[in-house]
Amino acid sequence: MDTVHNPDRFMADLRQILSQGRKRIGLLIGAGAPLSIRVDEAGKLSPNGQPLIPGVDALTNQVIQSLAGQDEIAADAIRKALPGGGNIETILSRVRLLQQALGTTAVNGFDGEGYRTLGTHMCNAIGSIVGAKLPKDRCAYHELVTWISGTQRPHPVEIFTTNYDLLLEEAFESAKVPYFDGFTGGHAPFFDPVTVAGNDLPPRWSRLWKLHGSLGWKLENGVVVRSGGYDSTELVYPDHLKYDLTQKQPYAALFERLKHFLLQPDTLLLTAGFSFRDAHICALLDEALAMNANAAVFAFQFQSLDKEDAACALGLDRPNLSIYAADGAVISGVPGKWRPGDPPKNWSEIRASFWGQRWDTGPDVFLLGDFASFCRFCALSHSPDLAKPKEIIEQQDAMDAAQG
Repeated sequence: MDTVHNPDRFMADLRQILSQGRKRIGLLIGAGAPLSIRVDEAGKLSPNGQPLIPGVDALTNQVIQSLAGQDEIAADAIRKALPGGGNIETILSRVRLLQQALGTTAVNGFDGEGYRTLGTHMCNAIGSIVGAKLPKDRCAYHELVTWISGTQRPHPVEIFTTNYDLLLEEAFESAKVPYFDGFTGGHAPFFDPVTVAGNDLPPRWSRLWKLHGSLGWKLENGVVVRSGGYDSTELVYPDHLKYDLTQKQPYAALFERLKHFLLQPDTLLLTAGFSFRDAHICALLDEALAMNANAAVFAFQFQSLDKEDAACALGLDRPNLSIYAADGAVISGVPGKWRPGDPPKNWSEIRASFWGQRWDTGPDVFLLGDFASFCRFCALSHSPDLAKPKEIIEQQDAMDAAQG
Protein backbone atom coordinates (compact mmCIF):
# COMPACT_ATOMS: atom_id res chain seq x y z
CA MET A 1 0.00 0.00 0.00
CA ASP A 2 1.27 3.45 -0.92
CA THR A 3 2.26 5.71 1.97
CA VAL A 4 0.20 8.85 2.56
CA HIS A 5 0.81 11.79 4.88
CA ASN A 6 -1.80 13.90 6.64
CA PRO A 7 -0.74 17.59 6.41
CA ASP A 8 -3.04 18.53 9.30
CA ARG A 9 -0.96 16.60 11.81
CA PHE A 10 2.38 18.08 10.83
CA MET A 11 1.12 21.64 10.46
CA ALA A 12 -0.61 21.49 13.85
CA ASP A 13 2.75 20.55 15.38
CA LEU A 14 4.55 23.31 13.51
CA ARG A 15 1.91 25.87 14.43
CA GLN A 16 2.48 25.19 18.11
CA ILE A 17 6.26 25.43 17.73
CA LEU A 18 6.01 28.77 15.93
CA SER A 19 3.64 30.25 18.51
CA GLN A 20 5.50 29.21 21.64
CA GLY A 21 8.87 30.77 20.83
CA ARG A 22 10.86 28.32 22.96
CA LYS A 23 12.62 26.39 20.23
CA ARG A 24 15.79 27.54 18.48
CA ILE A 25 14.45 28.50 15.03
CA GLY A 26 16.24 29.51 11.85
CA LEU A 27 15.08 30.33 8.34
CA LEU A 28 16.88 29.64 5.06
CA ILE A 29 15.42 31.89 2.37
CA GLY A 30 16.28 31.44 -1.30
CA ALA A 31 15.66 33.15 -4.61
CA GLY A 32 12.09 31.87 -4.85
CA ALA A 33 10.94 34.13 -2.00
CA PRO A 34 10.51 37.45 -3.85
CA LEU A 35 8.82 35.62 -6.75
CA SER A 36 5.71 35.33 -4.58
CA ILE A 37 5.45 39.12 -4.19
CA ARG A 38 3.68 40.41 -7.29
CA VAL A 39 3.25 44.10 -8.01
CA ASP A 40 1.58 46.14 -10.73
CA GLU A 41 3.12 49.04 -12.68
CA ALA A 42 2.31 51.40 -9.81
CA GLY A 43 4.22 49.22 -7.37
CA LYS A 44 1.12 47.99 -5.57
CA LEU A 45 0.46 44.37 -4.67
CA SER A 46 -1.51 42.61 -7.39
CA PRO A 47 -2.04 38.88 -8.04
CA ASN A 48 -1.83 39.68 -11.77
CA GLY A 49 1.35 41.73 -11.46
CA GLN A 50 4.99 40.89 -12.08
CA PRO A 51 7.28 39.30 -9.47
CA LEU A 52 9.07 41.84 -7.31
CA ILE A 53 12.36 40.22 -8.38
CA PRO A 54 12.36 37.79 -11.32
CA GLY A 55 13.42 34.17 -11.21
CA VAL A 56 16.76 32.95 -12.52
CA ASP A 57 15.65 32.50 -16.14
CA ALA A 58 13.97 35.89 -16.39
CA LEU A 59 16.89 37.52 -14.57
CA THR A 60 19.28 36.00 -17.11
CA ASN A 61 17.30 37.39 -20.04
CA GLN A 62 17.08 40.85 -18.49
CA VAL A 63 20.80 41.00 -17.69
CA ILE A 64 21.82 39.93 -21.22
CA GLN A 65 19.38 42.39 -22.78
CA SER A 66 20.78 45.22 -20.66
CA LEU A 67 24.27 44.79 -22.14
CA ALA A 68 25.37 46.66 -25.24
CA GLY A 69 27.91 46.36 -28.02
CA GLN A 70 30.73 43.86 -27.55
CA ASP A 71 29.50 43.05 -24.02
CA GLU A 72 26.24 41.70 -25.41
CA ILE A 73 28.00 39.82 -28.22
CA ALA A 74 30.43 38.09 -25.86
CA ALA A 75 27.79 37.23 -23.24
CA ASP A 76 25.40 35.91 -25.89
CA ALA A 77 28.17 33.76 -27.41
CA ILE A 78 28.92 32.25 -24.00
CA ARG A 79 25.24 31.57 -23.40
CA LYS A 80 24.81 29.76 -26.71
CA ALA A 81 27.87 27.61 -26.02
CA LEU A 82 26.59 26.42 -22.62
CA PRO A 83 24.44 23.27 -22.32
CA GLY A 84 20.78 24.20 -22.33
CA GLY A 85 21.60 27.84 -22.97
CA GLY A 86 22.92 28.44 -19.46
CA ASN A 87 21.68 30.92 -16.89
CA ILE A 88 23.11 33.97 -15.18
CA GLU A 89 25.19 31.88 -12.79
CA THR A 90 26.75 29.61 -15.41
CA ILE A 91 27.36 32.55 -17.75
CA LEU A 92 29.15 34.48 -15.01
CA SER A 93 31.10 31.35 -14.16
CA ARG A 94 32.38 31.19 -17.73
CA VAL A 95 33.11 34.93 -17.78
CA ARG A 96 35.29 34.65 -14.69
CA LEU A 97 37.04 31.54 -15.97
CA LEU A 98 37.94 33.43 -19.13
CA GLN A 99 39.03 36.41 -17.06
CA GLN A 100 41.50 34.22 -15.20
CA ALA A 101 42.70 32.12 -18.13
CA LEU A 102 43.06 34.38 -21.15
CA GLY A 103 45.60 37.03 -20.22
CA THR A 104 46.16 39.02 -23.44
CA THR A 105 44.59 36.36 -25.70
CA ALA A 106 41.24 37.42 -27.16
CA VAL A 107 38.12 35.25 -27.35
CA ASN A 108 34.87 36.69 -28.73
CA GLY A 109 36.61 40.07 -28.91
CA PHE A 110 37.72 40.22 -25.25
CA ASP A 111 40.96 39.37 -23.44
CA GLY A 112 41.16 38.63 -19.71
CA GLU A 113 40.78 42.28 -18.75
CA GLY A 114 37.80 42.62 -21.11
CA TYR A 115 36.06 39.74 -19.39
CA ARG A 116 36.78 41.30 -16.00
CA THR A 117 34.97 44.42 -17.20
CA LEU A 118 32.13 42.33 -18.64
CA GLY A 119 31.70 40.60 -15.27
CA THR A 120 31.49 43.99 -13.59
CA HIS A 121 28.85 45.18 -16.04
CA MET A 122 26.82 42.01 -15.49
CA CYS A 123 26.98 42.39 -11.71
CA ASN A 124 25.87 46.01 -12.03
CA ALA A 125 22.91 44.84 -14.12
CA ILE A 126 22.05 42.19 -11.53
CA GLY A 127 22.19 44.85 -8.83
CA SER A 128 19.80 47.14 -10.69
CA ILE A 129 17.27 44.31 -11.03
CA VAL A 130 17.47 42.77 -7.54
CA GLY A 131 17.61 46.23 -5.97
CA ALA A 132 13.82 46.38 -5.93
CA LYS A 133 12.18 47.83 -2.83
CA LEU A 134 9.21 46.47 -0.92
CA PRO A 135 5.76 47.64 -1.99
CA LYS A 136 4.09 50.18 0.26
CA ASP A 137 1.33 47.69 0.99
CA ARG A 138 2.02 45.10 3.68
CA CYS A 139 3.42 41.95 2.12
CA ALA A 140 4.99 38.64 3.12
CA TYR A 141 8.22 40.21 4.37
CA HIS A 142 6.31 42.46 6.77
CA GLU A 143 4.28 39.50 8.05
CA LEU A 144 7.44 37.47 8.62
CA VAL A 145 8.94 40.25 10.74
CA THR A 146 5.65 40.56 12.63
CA TRP A 147 5.85 36.88 13.58
CA ILE A 148 9.52 37.17 14.58
CA SER A 149 8.96 40.19 16.81
CA GLY A 150 5.62 39.05 18.25
CA THR A 151 6.99 36.50 20.72
CA GLN A 152 9.50 36.79 23.55
CA ARG A 153 12.22 34.23 22.84
CA PRO A 154 15.16 32.71 24.72
CA HIS A 155 16.98 32.34 21.38
CA PRO A 156 17.09 34.79 18.48
CA VAL A 157 15.56 33.86 15.14
CA GLU A 158 18.41 33.43 12.67
CA ILE A 159 17.75 34.13 8.99
CA PHE A 160 20.17 32.74 6.43
CA THR A 161 19.61 33.91 2.86
CA THR A 162 21.33 33.43 -0.48
CA ASN A 163 19.67 36.56 -1.87
CA TYR A 164 21.50 39.83 -2.55
CA ASP A 165 18.44 42.07 -2.20
CA LEU A 166 17.72 44.30 0.79
CA LEU A 167 14.07 43.32 1.26
CA LEU A 168 14.55 41.73 4.67
CA GLU A 169 16.56 44.70 5.92
CA GLU A 170 13.83 47.02 4.71
CA ALA A 171 11.11 45.00 6.45
CA PHE A 172 13.00 44.90 9.77
CA GLU A 173 13.72 48.61 9.69
CA SER A 174 10.20 49.68 8.68
CA ALA A 175 8.89 47.78 11.73
CA LYS A 176 11.73 49.13 13.91
CA VAL A 177 12.73 45.59 14.88
CA PRO A 178 16.43 45.25 15.74
CA TYR A 179 18.65 42.82 13.86
CA PHE A 180 22.37 42.09 13.48
CA ASP A 181 23.94 41.24 10.12
CA GLY A 182 27.58 40.80 11.12
CA PHE A 183 28.58 44.43 10.58
CA THR A 184 29.29 47.00 13.25
CA GLY A 185 30.16 50.70 13.21
CA GLY A 186 28.49 53.90 12.11
CA HIS A 187 30.43 55.64 9.33
CA ALA A 188 31.45 52.57 7.28
CA PRO A 189 30.27 49.48 9.20
CA PHE A 190 32.82 46.67 9.00
CA PHE A 191 32.31 42.94 9.23
CA ASP A 192 33.03 41.56 12.70
CA PRO A 193 33.51 37.75 12.61
CA VAL A 194 34.16 37.59 16.37
CA THR A 195 30.64 38.80 17.21
CA VAL A 196 29.16 36.51 14.53
CA ALA A 197 30.89 33.50 16.10
CA GLY A 198 30.22 34.56 19.69
CA ASN A 199 26.55 35.32 19.16
CA ASP A 200 26.34 37.17 22.48
CA LEU A 201 23.83 39.86 21.52
CA PRO A 202 20.34 39.94 23.12
CA PRO A 203 17.80 37.38 21.80
CA ARG A 204 15.44 40.18 20.73
CA TRP A 205 18.01 41.07 18.07
CA SER A 206 17.29 38.78 15.11
CA ARG A 207 20.25 37.62 13.07
CA LEU A 208 20.41 38.17 9.31
CA TRP A 209 23.17 36.30 7.51
CA LYS A 210 23.70 37.04 3.77
CA LEU A 211 25.50 33.86 2.71
CA HIS A 212 26.33 34.94 -0.84
CA GLY A 213 26.92 38.60 -0.18
CA SER A 214 24.63 41.57 -0.55
CA LEU A 215 23.95 44.79 -2.34
CA GLY A 216 25.67 47.53 -0.40
CA TRP A 217 28.75 45.47 0.46
CA LYS A 218 32.06 46.70 -0.93
CA LEU A 219 35.79 46.44 -0.45
CA GLU A 220 37.44 49.46 1.13
CA ASN A 221 41.20 49.24 1.73
CA GLY A 222 40.95 45.46 1.64
CA VAL A 223 38.15 45.37 4.23
CA VAL A 224 34.52 44.45 3.53
CA VAL A 225 32.24 47.28 4.63
CA ARG A 226 28.52 47.90 4.34
CA SER A 227 27.63 51.12 2.54
CA GLY A 228 23.92 51.03 3.33
CA GLY A 229 23.01 51.75 -0.29
CA TYR A 230 21.94 49.89 -3.40
CA ASP A 231 24.83 50.96 -5.61
CA SER A 232 27.59 48.57 -4.47
CA THR A 233 27.48 45.30 -6.44
CA GLU A 234 31.13 44.26 -6.49
CA LEU A 235 30.55 41.52 -3.90
CA VAL A 236 27.72 39.84 -5.82
CA TYR A 237 29.07 36.37 -6.58
CA PRO A 238 26.62 34.09 -8.40
CA ASP A 239 29.27 31.89 -10.00
CA HIS A 240 31.54 28.87 -9.78
CA LEU A 241 33.82 30.69 -7.36
CA LYS A 242 31.33 30.24 -4.50
CA TYR A 243 33.40 27.42 -3.07
CA ASP A 244 36.57 29.54 -3.09
CA LEU A 245 34.82 32.65 -1.89
CA THR A 246 33.14 30.93 1.03
CA GLN A 247 36.62 30.36 2.44
CA LYS A 248 37.15 34.11 2.70
CA GLN A 249 35.66 36.66 5.05
CA PRO A 250 32.87 37.40 5.53
CA TYR A 251 31.70 34.23 3.76
CA ALA A 252 33.70 31.80 5.90
CA ALA A 253 32.22 33.22 9.12
CA LEU A 254 28.66 33.15 7.74
CA PHE A 255 28.85 29.56 6.55
CA GLU A 256 30.41 28.56 9.84
CA ARG A 257 27.49 30.28 11.57
CA LEU A 258 25.00 28.15 9.60
CA LYS A 259 26.89 24.99 10.52
CA HIS A 260 27.12 26.03 14.18
CA PHE A 261 23.38 26.76 14.24
CA LEU A 262 22.54 23.28 12.92
CA LEU A 263 24.81 21.62 15.47
CA GLN A 264 22.99 23.18 18.43
CA PRO A 265 20.56 20.99 20.40
CA ASP A 266 16.83 21.22 19.67
CA THR A 267 17.24 23.26 16.48
CA LEU A 268 14.69 23.72 13.68
CA LEU A 269 15.59 25.25 10.30
CA LEU A 270 12.73 26.18 7.96
CA THR A 271 13.57 26.68 4.29
CA ALA A 272 11.45 28.74 1.88
CA GLY A 273 12.15 29.59 -1.74
CA PHE A 274 15.31 27.47 -1.66
CA SER A 275 15.83 25.05 -4.57
CA PHE A 276 18.49 22.81 -2.96
CA ARG A 277 20.65 23.29 -6.07
CA ASP A 278 23.44 25.17 -4.27
CA ALA A 279 25.92 22.33 -3.86
CA HIS A 280 27.96 23.96 -1.10
CA ILE A 281 24.91 24.69 1.07
CA CYS A 282 23.48 21.20 0.52
CA ALA A 283 26.82 19.66 1.49
CA LEU A 284 26.80 21.69 4.71
CA LEU A 285 23.20 20.69 5.51
CA ASP A 286 23.96 17.05 4.81
CA GLU A 287 27.01 17.03 7.07
CA ALA A 288 25.35 18.90 9.93
CA LEU A 289 22.19 16.77 9.89
CA ALA A 290 24.30 13.62 9.92
CA MET A 291 26.26 14.91 12.90
CA ASN A 292 23.27 16.16 14.91
CA ALA A 293 20.21 13.91 14.99
CA ASN A 294 18.50 16.46 17.28
CA ALA A 295 18.43 19.09 14.53
CA ALA A 296 15.56 19.18 12.06
CA VAL A 297 15.02 20.90 8.71
CA PHE A 298 11.55 21.48 7.25
CA ALA A 299 11.85 22.35 3.55
CA PHE A 300 8.80 24.00 1.98
CA GLN A 301 8.95 23.45 -1.80
CA PHE A 302 6.70 25.08 -4.38
CA GLN A 303 6.55 22.32 -6.99
CA SER A 304 5.34 18.72 -6.88
CA LEU A 305 7.56 16.02 -5.41
CA ASP A 306 8.68 14.68 -8.79
CA LYS A 307 10.05 18.13 -9.73
CA GLU A 308 11.84 18.70 -6.42
CA ASP A 309 14.43 16.01 -7.08
CA ALA A 310 17.36 17.85 -5.45
CA ALA A 311 15.50 18.37 -2.18
CA CYS A 312 14.01 14.87 -2.18
CA ALA A 313 17.38 13.22 -2.77
CA LEU A 314 18.69 14.78 0.44
CA GLY A 315 15.46 14.11 2.33
CA LEU A 316 15.56 10.41 1.48
CA ASP A 317 19.04 10.15 3.00
CA ARG A 318 18.45 12.30 6.08
CA PRO A 319 15.36 11.44 8.15
CA ASN A 320 15.67 14.72 10.05
CA LEU A 321 15.09 16.64 6.78
CA SER A 322 11.39 16.78 5.84
CA ILE A 323 10.33 17.87 2.36
CA TYR A 324 6.88 19.47 2.09
CA ALA A 325 5.95 19.78 -1.60
CA ALA A 326 2.70 20.74 -3.30
CA ASP A 327 1.34 17.22 -3.77
CA GLY A 328 3.22 15.19 -1.17
CA ALA A 329 6.05 14.99 1.31
CA VAL A 330 9.17 13.10 2.30
CA ILE A 331 8.96 12.66 6.07
CA SER A 332 11.41 10.54 8.08
CA GLY A 333 12.87 9.44 4.76
CA VAL A 334 9.52 8.10 3.51
CA PRO A 335 7.87 9.70 0.44
CA GLY A 336 4.09 9.85 0.19
CA LYS A 337 1.20 11.84 -1.26
CA TRP A 338 -0.84 14.19 0.87
CA ARG A 339 -4.19 12.93 2.16
CA PRO A 340 -5.97 15.28 4.57
CA GLY A 341 -8.54 13.71 6.87
CA ASP A 342 -11.98 15.07 7.70
CA PRO A 343 -11.35 18.43 9.37
CA PRO A 344 -12.07 18.45 13.11
CA LYS A 345 -14.26 21.14 14.61
CA ASN A 346 -12.84 24.67 14.22
CA TRP A 347 -9.95 23.39 12.10
CA SER A 348 -11.17 24.33 8.58
CA GLU A 349 -10.06 27.95 8.87
CA ILE A 350 -6.61 26.93 10.10
CA ARG A 351 -6.30 24.32 7.34
CA ALA A 352 -7.04 27.01 4.75
CA SER A 353 -3.74 28.68 5.72
CA PHE A 354 -1.72 25.73 4.38
CA TRP A 355 -4.06 23.71 2.16
CA GLY A 356 -6.25 24.81 -0.76
CA GLN A 357 -6.22 26.10 -4.32
CA ARG A 358 -3.47 28.32 -5.62
CA TRP A 359 -4.77 31.56 -7.07
CA ASP A 360 -8.34 30.22 -6.72
CA THR A 361 -7.86 27.65 -9.47
CA GLY A 362 -6.83 24.04 -9.88
CA PRO A 363 -6.78 21.21 -7.33
CA ASP A 364 -6.13 21.64 -3.64
CA VAL A 365 -2.42 21.52 -2.82
CA PHE A 366 -0.08 22.16 0.08
CA LEU A 367 0.44 25.93 -0.03
CA LEU A 368 3.48 26.71 2.11
CA GLY A 369 5.95 26.23 -0.73
CA ASP A 370 4.83 29.70 -1.74
CA PHE A 371 6.77 32.22 0.36
CA ALA A 372 3.78 34.52 0.83
CA SER A 373 1.67 31.65 2.14
CA PHE A 374 4.53 30.53 4.40
CA CYS A 375 4.85 34.00 5.96
CA ARG A 376 1.10 34.27 6.44
CA PHE A 377 1.08 30.87 8.19
CA CYS A 378 3.84 32.06 10.53
CA ALA A 379 2.01 35.30 11.29
CA LEU A 380 -1.27 33.47 11.98
CA SER A 381 0.42 31.11 14.44
CA HIS A 382 -0.15 33.81 17.08
CA SER A 383 -3.92 33.54 16.71
CA PRO A 384 -6.09 31.74 19.33
CA ASP A 385 -7.07 28.07 19.42
CA LEU A 386 -3.55 26.75 19.00
CA ALA A 387 -4.02 23.38 20.64
CA LYS A 388 -3.69 20.44 18.30
CA PRO A 389 -7.13 18.84 18.01
CA LYS A 390 -7.34 15.32 19.35
CA GLU A 391 -9.10 14.24 16.14
CA ILE A 392 -5.98 15.01 14.06
CA ILE A 393 -3.87 12.70 16.21
CA GLU A 394 -6.48 9.95 15.92
CA GLN A 395 -6.68 10.35 12.12
CA GLN A 396 -2.94 9.99 11.67
CA ASP A 397 -2.78 7.04 14.06
CA ALA A 398 -5.49 5.33 12.03
CA MET A 399 -3.56 5.98 8.80
CA ASP A 400 -0.38 4.59 10.29
CA ALA A 401 -2.17 1.48 11.51
CA ALA A 402 -3.79 0.91 8.10
CA GLN A 403 -0.42 1.09 6.42
CA GLY A 404 0.97 -1.53 8.77
